[in-house]
Amino acid sequence: MATLPKGSKKLLNAWAFYDWANSVYSLVISSAIFPIFYGALTVLKDDDGAIINDRVSFMGMQLNNDTLISFVTAAAFLAVSFLSPFLSGIADYVGNKKMFMKFFCYLGALSCIGLFWFDMEYLFFGLLCYFLALIGFWASLVFYNSYLPDIAFPEQQDKISAKGYSLGYIGSVILLVVCLVMILKYDMFGFEDEGLPTRLSFVLTGLWWIGFSQYTYFYLPQGNKKQKLTRNVLFNGFKELRKIWHKLKQNKALRRYLAAFFMYSMAVQTIMLIATYFGIEELDWGTTDSTVGLIVSILLIQLVAVLGAFLTSRASARFGNIQTLIVINFIWIAICVYAYTINTPVQFYATAGFVGLVMGGIQSLSRSTYSKLIPEGELDTASFFSFYDVSEKIGIVIGLVSYGYVAEVTGSIRNAILFFIVFFALGVVLLFRVPRKRN
Repeated sequence: MATLPKGSKKLLNAWAFYDWANSVYSLVISSAIFPIFYGALTVLKDDDGAIINDRVSFMGMQLNNDTLISFVTAAAFLAVSFLSPFLSGIADYVGNKKMFMKFFCYLGALSCIGLFWFDMEYLFFGLLCYFLALIGFWASLVFYNSYLPDIAFPEQQDKISAKGYSLGYIGSVILLVVCLVMILKYDMFGFEDEGLPTRLSFVLTGLWWIGFSQYTYFYLPQGNKKQKLTRNVLFNGFKELRKIWHKLKQNKALRRYLAAFFMYSMAVQTIMLIATYFGIEELDWGTTDSTVGLIVSILLIQLVAVLGAFLTSRASARFGNIQTLIVINFIWIAICVYAYTINTPVQFYATAGFVGLVMGGIQSLSRSTYSKLIPEGELDTASFFSFYDVSEKIGIVIGLVSYGYVAEVTGSIRNAILFFIVFFALGVVLLFRVPRKRN
């Protein structure tokens, strides 16, 4: 077919539709069904719901189940942190970045399908699929995001980017609800128990991701540039990061803000990744179906996050970005203090509501604040945001390792909340040190 011109409505919609395709990974695998499935598989409870054993044998070691999954997740994010600069350099220079995007998309989707065989007998294979799915998701996004300036004019980019996020939210919620109905009403579908439909949810996630991405691939160009992939190109991403590091030394406001962001983002992202595991092990669900309860809380977080982002935007316009971020971090500290004491589903729902409110706000405001602090007239904005993304992912690695270590040493993931309080407090201290002139 003929190549669609830049700014074409059909081309823009095809690009945005990849969010519909891949966002099911974030909700089904990262946040909802897989964490519940993993908890049910690795935690042995008595008839009253008390934990009898949560130790897992892996490669000759006996580990707390939360420690194991957090370390695997941290390893995947660490791999992404090193891969991203390579991939961003490739994306800018080669003319076949659609091929790279497809590769990581299919790697992630097929790894999701591979989770169907996740059990204690094939634990290594299951964790490998989980590891590769995470890498496939994040690496494909590098190439996906790099298409935006190629296919959209500057005045179109904000609108089509927002449309992508909206499509991703709608698509992922639709599939999650389908999977939830299939799991809870398994007898209607002819299943003997909920185990098989839970595993089929992973297959549906992979098929959804591969299937709907074909619309995007049909219209996206191969790539606008066609330069030979040399060693200089391959390491270009790392050179850009080093250049940004030197620029930060001359920009006090941006340097101090990035340090504060690194601290509090470490806690925020880790909390979002481990919240479901906390709900599985630390709450007394009684007669309430924990699967339903946990998925309802995840949907609640997503819905409230939209409101949180709107309210935060209004607050920052009136009081300033840094002041608003300081208040949000204090709210996060209060949430952590309360979360340390909760035991019932109702308390968990209340916590989830407040988490959603500040989660949407802190993520959107953090990125826009960073954008405002980039020097006016700076042409190298892509490299600044590459540095921002790598910093965020390294922070996730540290947060997950800290969480896993505390869970292993103390035997309770509840104690890891105390570390999150420290991270938020340090974030507040560092935010107070950010000069306000550019706010």
